[in-house]
Parts: sequence; structure tokens; C-alpha cells
Amino acid sequence: MGRKLYVSNLAYGINDRALRELFEAHGAVASAEVVLDRDTGRSKGFGFVQMQTEQDAQAAITGLNGKEISGRVLAVCEAQPKERPAKVRRQLPVGKRGREVRKRPPALGRRLRRPRSQDVAAPTARQSQA
Repeated sequence: MGRKLYVSNLAYGINDRALRELFEAHGAVASAEVVLDRDTGRSKGFGFVQMQTEQDAQAAITGLNGKEISGRVLAVCEAQPKERPAKVRRQLPVGKRGREVRKRPPALGRRLRRPRSQDVAAPTARQSQA
């Protein structure tokens, strides 16, 4: 396949074509991509270049790493795979059927419940006249 290179500290005016032309001086380029901000569409200042052979990739690293392009010093190295953190599953106390055990005090449910019509006594004649 070839070696993928990470290029950082790019000038914001450099596009995919300019990045490809920059690396073609050191070997055959399979692909070149400048990473863009998805909201603004502007360059984020880094990109990736895939070279055809390992020798071309090594030549590009030695030739361009530390070189000043458009007033900025490039940093070129081999791209590392993105490390994603492993999903951490919390251990919950489980009861029957794998559900979480929640104990509610028995009186709590009664206090929060609305009184039913049969629980509320009808006003007496004295209470309604007062």
C-alpha cells in the first residue's frame, strides 16, 4: 500500500492540489488531503498525504520536515492510527431480571398521591355557610 504521512503547521491558504505538488517533488503521491473545518470550510492547518512506496515516504519526511513553506515551518511524520478510548460500562447493582434495584419507602407513594374523591369528605352544611 504505501505510507500515510501527517503534515502539520500548514499555511491556511494551502489546498489539496498545492499539498500534492509539494510532496510530488519527493516521490509518487497516492493522495493528499488538507483537513477542513466543517462549519467554515477553512483549512485547519494540517493534512494527510499517502505516498506510493515506503522509500518515497521516507524521502518526503527527511526532505520536508522542518522546511519553511509560506512562512510556516512544516512538521511531517508518519500518521498514527486514531486511538479511541474503550467504552467503559458501569457496574450497576442488579436485582431480578437484570434490572436496577430501587427501593422506595412505602409511605412516599401515599404522600405524593392525589386524594381520591372518596377520600375527600363532602362539605357539611355548616362548612358551606361559614
